[in-house]
Amino acid sequence: MLTLLSLSGTLGFPSLAGAVSAACGLYIILMMALMCVIIYSRQRKKAYILFSVAAIIIMTYEAMNLYSAGGGKMQLQGIVWKNVLEASAFVLINAAVFQLYRKLKRLQTWILLLLGALLILPVIAWTAGLLPAWISAAKLVGFTLFYRVLVLILSLVFITPRIGQPKKYVAGLFMYLLWLGYLWLRNDIPEEAGRSNTVLYMSFLPLLYYTTLFLILFERIVELLQRIYRSSITDGLTGLYNRKYFSGRLRRYMEQGIRVSVIFCDIDNFKKLNDTQGHARADEVLKQVAQIMEDELDEIGLTGRYGGEELVAMVVDRRAKVGHVAERIRERVAEESIVTISVGHSTVKKEMNPDELVKQADQAMYISKTTGKNKVTAYTAAEVKKSRAARAQ
Repeated sequence: MLTLLSLSGTLGFPSLAGAVSAACGLYIILMMALMCVIIYSRQRKKAYILFSVAAIIIMTYEAMNLYSAGGGKMQLQGIVWKNVLEASAFVLINAAVFQLYRKLKRLQTWILLLLGALLILPVIAWTAGLLPAWISAAKLVGFTLFYRVLVLILSLVFITPRIGQPKKYVAGLFMYLLWLGYLWLRNDIPEEAGRSNTVLYMSFLPLLYYTTLFLILFERIVELLQRIYRSSITDGLTGLYNRKYFSGRLRRYMEQGIRVSVIFCDIDNFKKLNDTQGHARADEVLKQVAQIMEDELDEIGLTGRYGGEELVAMVVDRRAKVGHVAERIRERVAEESIVTISVGHSTVKKEMNPDELVKQADQAMYISKTTGKNKVTAYTAAEVKKSRAARAQ
């Protein structure tokens, strides 16, 4: 049973440790709230709203803790409502972590609202004097502690398997559980040096919990931003760089004076494959060819989708021979897939711009396409001239 002495202890500690913990907690939560507001302005995700609301609540009760740590005295109603704020913030925080990875379904939303009502309504009734006299402030505070343990268990069981950072999340819950256990048992700790040491150690558990939450939020935001950036520079089907990004990287390499070679590939008879086996099968083949190109260009260059069934690559490693790389790609496609490719390649020369380099590789590929397919052609002016003469006849 909580006594009034232990009840006052649930508000905060009249100590330097409590003041430092509350002040640091306020700072971390403020940074978290600002981060959520900024990200929400760019990406409308409900999780950031929940984090922001929870942050406001946490800052409110941490300000109360700071006041108590400085020796301030709180009325019983203030102490009870401060514990209600702590429990409410804990519910919102866990819901926000869940929504960072999953959307709340209708049933889950109703459960969340039910949990909120279960917490708030009894305290409102007590404040209005509608509850029996035997339900004291101490009992209500004990109820809020039990309530948080219940929410913690539910979160551990249902949220942990459904989010992307389970170890950090469980570590945070464990620290929060230690804190709740200390609040419950605090009055049993003797008024000796051992108690002040325990206060010193345990008063920083909320701070560690906030830090864990900040790390979870920060890493998730970074992950989402990286995903957004990645989607803006890559082709959605093959995962290769899109034409705009590929051309930009090629230009930068050439401006830096790096000896760049471009490989231009076109899948043979791709339209026929689409017509006979369907778009789904054709997409699978396109992704398979793209993966082969990525494998062969690993650590020596990069690959891109130029459009349709046209795939390109640039070789920037001086030790790699572009002809060998192009031939290896052609061989693997012929061996590992149901299609073949026509390939052309060209290497940068002085006073050449990126468009000219790609055009030369494209012309070399066209020679492969019109002289039998499933072959590799290196660009030379003589070959292009010969090809044009043949077409003219």
